[in-house]
Amino acid sequence: MYTTKRTLKDSLTSFLYPLKFIARYIRGGIMTNKTWGGRFKKSLDSGVNQFNASLSFDHVLFDQDINGSQVHVKQLAKQKILTEAECQGIYSALEEIRTEIKQGQYSFNERDEEDIHMFIEQLLIQKIGDLGKKLHTGRSRNDQVALDLRLYTRDKGCLINELLTRLIVCLDDLTSKHQQDLMPGYTHLQQAQPVALGAYFNAYQCMFSRDKSRLEDWFKRMNYSPLGAGALAGSTLPLDREWVAESLGFAGIIPNTLDAVSDRDFVIELCSVAAMIMMHLSRLCEDLILWSTQEFNFVTLDDAFATGSSLMPNKKNPDVPELIRGKSGRVYGHLMAILTVMKGLPLAYNKDMQEDKEGLFDTINTIIVCLQMITPFLQSLTFNTPLMRTKAQSGYLDATAILESLVMKGMPFRDAHHQVGAWIAEAIEKQCSLNELLKGG
Repeated sequence: MYTTKRTLKDSLTSFLYPLKFIARYIRGGIMTNKTWGGRFKKSLDSGVNQFNASLSFDHVLFDQDINGSQVHVKQLAKQKILTEAECQGIYSALEEIRTEIKQGQYSFNERDEEDIHMFIEQLLIQKIGDLGKKLHTGRSRNDQVALDLRLYTRDKGCLINELLTRLIVCLDDLTSKHQQDLMPGYTHLQQAQPVALGAYFNAYQCMFSRDKSRLEDWFKRMNYSPLGAGALAGSTLPLDREWVAESLGFAGIIPNTLDAVSDRDFVIELCSVAAMIMMHLSRLCEDLILWSTQEFNFVTLDDAFATGSSLMPNKKNPDVPELIRGKSGRVYGHLMAILTVMKGLPLAYNKDMQEDKEGLFDTINTIIVCLQMITPFLQSLTFNTPLMRTKAQSGYLDATAILESLVMKGMPFRDAHHQVGAWIAEAIEKQCSLNELLKGG
């Protein structure tokens, strides 16, 4: 057997060599908080780091991210990939992190972490050491972010549905309250035929009911779990995707792993439903803005829901419906943006898809605040129903009814139309109503 006597120099060299090795990689950028940094020899350019990061806006997903991670580690323990003690250690630390984030203990600006997923993982490792490094076992950020987005949109979709229901109930109340109150109905913004004010509100009740139906239909398609799809091809680990899906309240799993990580149809659909809701809100607000003018005088704004002018003391401005009308544009824009982002992407995941979030988050926030404002605004309005009735009974709005009475007596429709038109011309010339003209005749 060949042996050699170790000198003090040999011992020091053996001890120092690994330290030199580590130092070289620290300088080279390997020893960073980048969880993917093992194969890189340079630190990420600071500009690229900032350009690449999404933590400043995707931190809103922290609750859903922690929920998904807690179920994920429970699954790892269930499948004997982690011990029960390891699972409990990670689970409890994640709950501590959730509490700390809610308490505002962390700032999401000017941090090195790329996104909320890595932010939480780094905090976890700081809390429980190497055990925290086991959190991401059997998972990719590709299926992780897809899960977070589905959980987030599901939560917000339920809130939007609740707010829509409140609006529909409000419109139903207004429909019942004003079913006998006449007002002019309009086409081309010209007086056309008398209608009930209640029928007007019922029309919008129908529109928002369809929106609610579309939202509930969206929920059925989006409520499937992508977790376990990995980066794109699943995992060799014995994961139980169905158990995870059930634990998170999903109807099932997305069976194709390529589809699971690359699909953003559910984002586009929600933005589309939101755009239609905003379109209906905008139309409703346009009418109310017109009705609040002195020229119409159909509606009086409540002081609590109107503003004044910094110059003109006589002004009472309908800022609430104007802002809702204006905000429809940004929701439309976000829908077009995500459609454009997704239109040419190859399978499976691409970094382009990071651009789905800011528009989605703003769309959700916009639709929520608009729905929160419109219901109390409607409830605050005072309708000038006597004036509405007067307007409905003047201006020859009964012309169509008179025409149809002639048809019922056997006159051909076109002849009746021509005859009533001639009577209207005569009534205008004599400055009287059709009824007055016909009674006089």
